[in-house]
Amino acid sequence: MIEYQGSLLEIAGDGDLAPYGAGVTRVPLSRGAWVDLRPVWLVGDDLFASLLRDVQWRADTRQMYDRVVDVPRLLAFHHEARTLPHPMLTQALDALNQHYGPELGEPFVTAGLCLYRDGRDSVAWHGDTIGRGRTDDTMVVICSLGADRKLQLRPRGGGGCTRSFTLGHGDVLVMGGSAQRTWEHQVPKTARPVGPRISVQFRVRGVR
Repeated sequence: MIEYQGSLLEIAGDGDLAPYGAGVTRVPLSRGAWVDLRPVWLVGDDLFASLLRDVQWRADTRQMYDRVVDVPRLLAFHHEARTLPHPMLTQALDALNQHYGPELGEPFVTAGLCLYRDGRDSVAWHGDTIGRGRTDDTMVVICSLGADRKLQLRPRGGGGCTRSFTLGHGDVLVMGGSAQRTWEHQVPKTARPVGPRISVQFRVRGVR
């Protein structure tokens, strides 16, 4: 059983989100890639506890060389035909589409969810290059809920981390431009005691 202690930021209220555009900072990377940061946006609601309790989390496996290993996190995916698991996510999706729609040229339509149960859960270096992300510029939104975790980025092709962002409860990070093709990102393991974290990723049609 995953233990969760609610943040002091989760104050009962009407659940309305602050304007997304206020407080967004764009960080240029290289080769046409960039990152937007919007701190402390998805707060003021019981969103994290509700997702932790109500989402049908699943464990997955993957082939690694000559053996099958457990994916070190729990997963859920909401196709565009499915209702999102919390009204605030629907509200967030609408706000993000309003903000990025003119630049992106299409809406975010799917939601992938990852549950990092503790510091042993992670995701290795990768880019979202299944589908159109392999050839086309796109955007991927990451909404971070729960415990603070690092998200690191590096240029594709290897080498050490060259950008690191600590995402806290309610923070939003958007990777845009060529980021999925020319950069990689990861959430590394950590030995320090950390509580659970949920990552909600909004993507356009045909990108995983």
